[in-house]
Amino acid sequence: MTAIRAGGHVRLRDYAVIGDGRSAALVAADGSVDWLGLPDLDSPSLFAAVLDPARGGRFLLEPEEPCTVARRYLPGTNVLETTFTTGRGTARVTDALTLDGGGALGPMRELQRRLDGVAGTVPMRWSVQPRFGYGARRPRFTSRGGVPVVTAGADALAVRAWDAGEPRCDGGAISGRLDLCQGRRALLAMPFAHQEPLVLPTRAECDARLERTIAVWRGWAAERRFGGMWRDAVLRSALALKLLIFAPSGAIAAAATCSLPEDVGGERNWDYRFCWVRDSVFTLDALLRLGCSAEADAFFWWLMHATQLTHPRLRVLYRLDGGARAPERTLPLAGYRGSRPVRAGNAAGAQLQLDTYGELLQTGWLYAGATGRLDADIARRLAELADLVCTAWRRPDSGIWEVRSAPLHFTQSKMMCWIALDRAIDLSGRGLIPDRGAARWRTARDQVRDFVETRCFSADRRCYTRSADSPELDAAVLLGLLHGYAPPGDPRMRATVDAIGRELRHGPYVARYSGEDGLAGTEGAFLACSFWLAECLARTGRLGEAVALMDELVGLANDVGLYSEEIDPDTGAFLGNLPQGLSHLALISAACAIGSAAGEAGR
Repeated sequence: MTAIRAGGHVRLRDYAVIGDGRSAALVAADGSVDWLGLPDLDSPSLFAAVLDPARGGRFLLEPEEPCTVARRYLPGTNVLETTFTTGRGTARVTDALTLDGGGALGPMRELQRRLDGVAGTVPMRWSVQPRFGYGARRPRFTSRGGVPVVTAGADALAVRAWDAGEPRCDGGAISGRLDLCQGRRALLAMPFAHQEPLVLPTRAECDARLERTIAVWRGWAAERRFGGMWRDAVLRSALALKLLIFAPSGAIAAAATCSLPEDVGGERNWDYRFCWVRDSVFTLDALLRLGCSAEADAFFWWLMHATQLTHPRLRVLYRLDGGARAPERTLPLAGYRGSRPVRAGNAAGAQLQLDTYGELLQTGWLYAGATGRLDADIARRLAELADLVCTAWRRPDSGIWEVRSAPLHFTQSKMMCWIALDRAIDLSGRGLIPDRGAARWRTARDQVRDFVETRCFSADRRCYTRSADSPELDAAVLLGLLHGYAPPGDPRMRATVDAIGRELRHGPYVARYSGEDGLAGTEGAFLACSFWLAECLARTGRLGEAVALMDELVGLANDVGLYSEEIDPDTGAFLGNLPQGLSHLALISAACAIGSAAGEAGR
């Protein structure tokens, strides 16, 4: 492939991601690190060239001559390998946010970039251009023992260069160049500190830490359980999700970035560096299916602690540290290809989204099924959530898609309210949560079912619609089948699967919904919806169609197996934040369901 920048931007499809369980960086195909928040994944950016090439900052590393590019992750890892081939030679760059050195005093965070000469000679240049705080904080360039150091308030970084040319500081950057010959190895390391001393590692320490990072990733990947179709895609999705897990708390971010546009040049630019309750069912289910018991346990307990802060009300999303506030503000950045406003924080956190109650009760139900128990305090709180749903279900809400138009009685929200009550009834029947409200839950469950079947099903269209008394369609209604509102053989649900496939699907692409949402502009096809449709096809007995769609969807990943939130059906361009956790979760769920259906069909 050839990496091309237009107006300072590469295609979103041209980004790979690296991470260390605390932060994550986007690495473009041309070798530039264009996004990195430090010290944490949801911290203000140090590099944000993806959102503003002029002001955002980056870590550039590239040949000085025209080249072609080939990339891969080292097998079973989140360590990126990029091979540049010019007319005179070949160079290989290995990028990693290294993992903790296992007890030795090391940097708080560390980005390593190892350069290897493979053939001939490749002239290379590099430039570290730090822009702290989304480019708003002025960096101060100094030196410590001949090592370039940059500080801004409580943040500090250094640039260590071995056999990579003599670093020079000018123009707000630390830069260098080298001629990388066959057999030569150079190393660039960028240790970072926040509110603690800046550690300057030796080359031997850096080399050992990089090798340990590779070994740790491979050890984790080797323990994942999945032997079905699309195994490589499932394993890459698992590794992508592992990058989004915030190790200090166990929370899983929806994506590693903020404000990458769903409509290039438009206003649909959101911050996804939060954990959505909406994603919790898919998250816990995927972790359990893949044998990630430690991650599943940590995530469940984080979710229970975070939601306790707002009990019995649920926020749509929570910060990775469990906090409930996520005020939205506009950043003074130009935006990806002029897509403004650039937002940090997310105002959707304050919306009423009734589906979250169903997702939380379903998550508790899954966890209880896996462990056979629930903590007494959690059991009490789940029962109280069911009590709340008995009255709250009657309210209109903003729905799973967080529309910024007037609230409606969204069908999927009502279905998830039914699931919340149904799961509470089941848990109480097994003695896992208090049963004092069980009779009331049964009455409310019947009322919700009656509302959905009379107000949210169109006799004319013969399918469930987007909202009560509406003719529009919504792919989120597929979750009614996936989460258990209706069984696969239910004729109304099967007809809805058909209608969504007929009207919202175009090739492998599925739009989220028809109708307006209070925002200007358009958006691409939502990848999770396509995977949901594939899973629904398998569950309703159309295995051949499910496999064919899944094959197409797996082929839509970028060259290193990652997905964004959406894809433009006309161009194949990635849209929205990336890597998108829900896209990868939906892939895992669909692959597992299709594999199960294939196994049943073969018996």
